[in-house]
Amino acid sequence: MTRGNQRELARQKNVKKHSDMQKGKRNDDGLSAAARKQRDAEIMQQKQKKAHEKGDSKAKQ
Repeated sequence: MTRGNQRELARQKNVKKHSDMQKGKRNDDGLSAAARKQRDAEIMQQKQKKAHEKGDSKAKQ
């Protein structure tokens, strides 16, 4: 009996996954894992630099 429930839940999950892909929530940018990792690292470095600069300006005042 639970087997039918599992199938129904799997179907619902699959429908949600496909609808999210069509809405653009799951964005596949065509980058390899290494390229994506490099891009994300650069973004994080920029954020850290900006936060560090913001922190230094407060410390000087």
